[in-house]
Amino acid sequence: MPFLDLQDVSAREPIPGFKVHFVHSERMTFAHWTIEAGALLPEHSHPHEQVANVIEGEFELTINGETKRLRPGAVGIIPSNAIHSGRAITECRVIDAFCPVREDYR
Repeated sequence: MPFLDLQDVSAREPIPGFKVHFVHSERMTFAHWTIEAGALLPEHSHPHEQVANVIEGEFELTINGETKRLRPGAVGIIPSNAIHSGRAITECRVIDAFCPVREDYR
């Protein structure tokens, strides 16, 4: 399926305050997040590389102990198995790209 509309993709809330539409290609997963102000992303890691793109709002991201406040246009690059966490300072929209595919998000 070469085209889709996110409105046709079921939304999920895998973490309280984090609503998402997942899109999967053959080798990647994209997560289109809407995050409530104050929502917390618990510390975790996974074997997937991840690139987090802030589209709207302000999100504080910690990667391997280094913390940055990301605003629209900012990108966080999370290596495979890196310990990371975060919190939404304001309501946010973030797009994450994961490689390889997040089978746990299918």
